[in-house]
Amino acid sequence: MQTVMFSETVFGPIHSRRLGTSLGINLSPRDGKVCTFDCLYCEAGYNAQGIGTTGLPRRAEVARLLEQRLQQLHDQGVTIDVITFSGNGEPTMNPDFAEIIDDTIALRDRYYPAARVSVLCNSTMLHRPAVVAALQRADNFIMKLDSAIQRTVELLDRPTSPAFDVATVIEQLAAMGPQIIIQTMLTYGSHDGEDVDNTTDAEIEALCEAYRRIAPRQIMLYSLDRPTPEQSLHKVEHERLAAIGERITAATGIAVSIA
Repeated sequence: MQTVMFSETVFGPIHSRRLGTSLGINLSPRDGKVCTFDCLYCEAGYNAQGIGTTGLPRRAEVARLLEQRLQQLHDQGVTIDVITFSGNGEPTMNPDFAEIIDDTIALRDRYYPAARVSVLCNSTMLHRPAVVAALQRADNFIMKLDSAIQRTVELLDRPTSPAFDVATVIEQLAAMGPQIIIQTMLTYGSHDGEDVDNTTDAEIEALCEAYRRIAPRQIMLYSLDRPTPEQSLHKVEHERLAAIGERITAATGIAVSIA
């Protein structure tokens, strides 16, 4: 079984396709996965691998580890573009998420004031006002929307809550304001004998309608880059991604980046 990617709470810096040189913060266990989705393409593997034994890192530990690493990188003259919340699951599930965001902004201002604080978020915890407010304090809150069609989300992203409703999520995203960034993973293949494809005309049309409703400042399209738990999924090649991006911009007037 594919296992978690990150064995540290603060990791990197690494090169991000979308963000540049990134110092990562993993608010999930170091030896397990905690997520409200169980995506077929998740680079950290399926949730079935378990939550591990280390638990969710708490506020004081994250602040200590982050300051230690920032001080070290600063002393070495290393440049970083961004501090990114990512890791082995959904960062907004951590009960200290809002406070950790505040600590991270303060430490960024002290050591790397030009760096951006970014959060990669799967958009499932937006019913919590404190989570939304904390996301809006980040420089980049990059929110997942892989499909605007409920059945496709159920097949591809596999929400762990039976109450998940993509139409509700779209309205929550629209309420976050014009600084929001939407990220969409495009892929196609099958799982358990059922086709999974969010690149069809119907899918792109539904996404365009959702993008117009949300009105983000940017849309990020990307496809597979590393091994995935469901091995039948296929990467959408750059030329096709670019064509889909052009179609989306023509339909919405929103800037699209391709990674």
